[in-house]
Amino acid sequence: MPSRSLLILAGGRGTRLQNLHPDLPKPMVPVAGQPFLEWMLRFWEQQGAGDVVVSTGYLAEVIEDFLKARGRGVTVKEREALGTGGAVRFAVEQQPVSDPFVVTNGDSLVAADLSGMWDLPPGVEAAIVALEVDDASRFGTLAIDEAGFLQRFEEKRPGAGWINAGIYCFRRHLIDAFPPGVSSMEMDVFPSLLAAGVPIRVIRVSGRFLDIGTPSSLVLGDAFVQELKGVLPA
Repeated sequence: MPSRSLLILAGGRGTRLQNLHPDLPKPMVPVAGQPFLEWMLRFWEQQGAGDVVVSTGYLAEVIEDFLKARGRGVTVKEREALGTGGAVRFAVEQQPVSDPFVVTNGDSLVAADLSGMWDLPPGVEAAIVALEVDDASRFGTLAIDEAGFLQRFEEKRPGAGWINAGIYCFRRHLIDAFPPGVSSMEMDVFPSLLAAGVPIRVIRVSGRFLDIGTPSSLVLGDAFVQELKGVLPA
């Protein structure tokens, strides 16, 4: 069984960046002189990721060629767009992963210590990373109980709050509870797990957050990576 698996979701079309980079899938967009995926891999390798699985879709061959040249990581290509939840289930059904395993979106990074992501305490079946922001109006926020467990996802609202950073940990058996076919992590998977009484720990972190999904956020990438380089191996 693999040790400390990381599953990166990289199958989206990245429509808001297509005018800038029509021949690249979003994780391969250049940031600070390298594909963004390279910075992701360096960060997560430092955090302790053992093996890496990348869920691909749009322009999958670009990511496949990159990983082959890098000499590390495997891909699982979606036959059709399955959404974030569906992509996780499909990838885990196709490729062996550790128990537990970690999932992250392929277009974002958090500059925080996440090395404990794979260490689920006894009785905890899943975990989600929450990031505190001053203005949560662009994001849905997380309702967290006093014991630090997820209660529900809440609608977008102005003001400070804890947002979903798009980083999760699951015990392997939970994949059977993911809805078959197309599904969303926020809209389908987590609500169904919560309804079934699955305890989901919230890991609260503070640190800079980068999402390269829009042209306005992409321009912040170089400065973010320069800061990240201070804690990454050369």
